[in-house]
Amino acid sequence: MAACTTFVKLNASSSSWIGQQSFNQRACAFPSRSRVSVVRASSSGSYTDELVKTAKSIASPGRGILAIDESNATCGKRLASIGLDNTEVNRQAYRQLLLTTPGLGDYISGAILFEETLYQSTTDGKKFVDCLRDECIVPGIKVDKGLSPLPGSNNESWCQGLDGLASRSAEYYKQGARFAKWRTVVSIPCGPSALAVKEAAWGLARYAAISQDNGLVPIVEPEILLDGDHPIERTLEVAEQVWAEVFYYLAENNVVFEGILLKPSMVTSGAEHKEKASPETIAKYTLTMLRRRVPPAVPGIMFLSGGQSEVEATLNLNAMNQSPNPWHVSFSYARALQNSVLKTWQGRPENAEAAQMALLVRAKANSLAQLGKYSAEGESEEAKKGMFVKGYTY
Repeated sequence: MAACTTFVKLNASSSSWIGQQSFNQRACAFPSRSRVSVVRASSSGSYTDELVKTAKSIASPGRGILAIDESNATCGKRLASIGLDNTEVNRQAYRQLLLTTPGLGDYISGAILFEETLYQSTTDGKKFVDCLRDECIVPGIKVDKGLSPLPGSNNESWCQGLDGLASRSAEYYKQGARFAKWRTVVSIPCGPSALAVKEAAWGLARYAAISQDNGLVPIVEPEILLDGDHPIERTLEVAEQVWAEVFYYLAENNVVFEGILLKPSMVTSGAEHKEKASPETIAKYTLTMLRRRVPPAVPGIMFLSGGQSEVEATLNLNAMNQSPNPWHVSFSYARALQNSVLKTWQGRPENAEAAQMALLVRAKANSLAQLGKYSAEGESEEAKKGMFVKGYTY
């Protein structure tokens, strides 16, 4: 089945109820390259001021990140779920649907793209990067090369992609990207081993330093997988261990903390644990971990959803914003923003406007959660369905 690449723009009346302010009124100034003013030795050189401005722009009130950086193979699985073939035309069509949603910038401050998408344009010839900039959304890029078995570990993984990263990052910057993302994982059922934790932390730190040196704000993401039947206390223990190691190596590599963003997992019990924690409990444990391990110099904590349902991810984020935090506590969701969109769209041109509205509904819900003002009243049963996949990769 081929997807139609013609999209219907939402008219002003149909989108006015969603926007907190018109995107034409929204202040939008993308950072320009400038000289160093932050007092801290770093390899990021003349990009330092720009990195700090970019990070602050992404970590702005009521806004978060849309993650659409799935590999072509994973994007193909998403398309297959609605009966579409995994072709470049269909991937372009779906990403065009997302990135041309009018008013998206009211709730989304950054979008993580896969390399293919960074270089693509709409069917009308407009670069996706420019579509984002028109909505005051900062373009980002996934730069890791995926997971590979870690020799000498307890059946664990390490993340590839450091080879050639500097030259790739320079090219991504020229194309318009201003932040980067690198995902590595830690498995609690596998230990985790000291080797795996150190490898994850060191790889993230090297990536972060290289990214900053080339003008990209690094998102630091050691995902602690939900796999397992362990209690929430065990997750807290491992999360503290991992983040202590990560910040040790970030400092060793002279990474500017004011010019990074974090993408942690929420501290929850294992997906197979008999007791499911409430949003309030998850917020308590997660914020405890962050306060013990993350310096207040870091501008933003952009949580991953990790297979939670759309509503779960939003409720947990809302619970974490019921009291002031030293950082911007927000979201960087993929499935928790896209699931309803895909099911609404179904690859049919007549559903394009409704699918864009579904994206705005989910984006607004998470915007309200970032402000601590979300209510799950009126949420659909579909939005409450979990999306956990054991050993999830993308």
